Amino acid sequence: MQIYRDFKDLPADLQGAAIAIGNFDGVHRGHQAVINEAGRLARADDRPWAVLTLEPHPRQVFQPDTEPFRLTPGPAKERLIAELGVDHLIVLTFDHEFSQREAEGFVTEILIGACGAHHVVSGYDFAFGRGRKGNCELLLRMGQELGFGFTAVQAVQDDDGTVYSSTRVRECLTAADPKDAAQILSRPFEIEGIVEKGDARGRQIGFPTANVAPGHYLRPAQGVYAVKVGIGSGVETIWHNGVANLGSRPTFDGQSVLLEAHIFDYEGDLYGQTLRVALIDYVRAEKKFDGIDSLKAQIAADSEQAKEILR
Repeated sequence: MQIYRDFKDLPADLQGAAIAIGNFDGVHRGHQAVINEAGRLARADDRPWAVLTLEPHPRQVFQPDTEPFRLTPGPAKERLIAELGVDHLIVLTFDHEFSQREAEGFVTEILIGACGAHHVVSGYDFAFGRGRKGNCELLLRMGQELGFGFTAVQAVQDDDGTVYSSTRVRECLTAADPKDAAQILSRPFEIEGIVEKGDARGRQIGFPTANVAPGHYLRPAQGVYAVKVGIGSGVETIWHNGVANLGSRPTFDGQSVLLEAHIFDYEGDLYGQTLRVALIDYVRAEKKFDGIDSLKAQIAADSEQAKEILR
């Protein structure tokens, strides 16, 4: 997949593409339906398959002091879109200046002028442009006027008729329900980051951990999780079973939230490496212990429970 971070001077082999547009934070089943519909149209007509998205998320621009909420920050979103088989990904920088672009201008200058879109696909509730005045009705009308096709993909629902959405994923994760979140996402929720040097307490008590700061990721319910830990990124990722604590480490009077992953039966230096920690199931809430011995006993019990879950 080719990635472009500006709409100016896009290559000729992208012109005439079927393009899915949206923010796609989470790349959940609903987002996948939009992107895959663009892929179906592209393959049926032997055209390029493209996705156009924005980074950072508009909420980070307009509400910079908000609590972390991202399900898939930029690099994770790009990887997941690539895994769908997309040919081209256009990632446009969203800032206050970009937010003032009129919806009609977005269509004429970017979708048609720069991308030469043959067909545009969005979700049924997609909104864009200054004041979010652009919508599916506008895209349909302008498509008829300017000669491009438009498809609005209707809501994708589970067996109970509930719509798959990023909001539902966030609700599941903050309610300590990573299994239901995974059903919406079509995969476990992951936190990806660089392993940081810690205070080595885990190693001293017999349970060495790889520490990752959650960064812009949403903070799921604090506590202990059965996890899959991926070392590396993309197709090069090697997965291991493990147990992880997400929280502020109250036994040691910790302040910031940290993800500490213990990989079962693993020996090696992970400092500076990229780690993907996939939350499989919730084991228990975080709590403060009276001393190291009680903490060690609980970690041993947590590890056995996590192994049983992963088994």
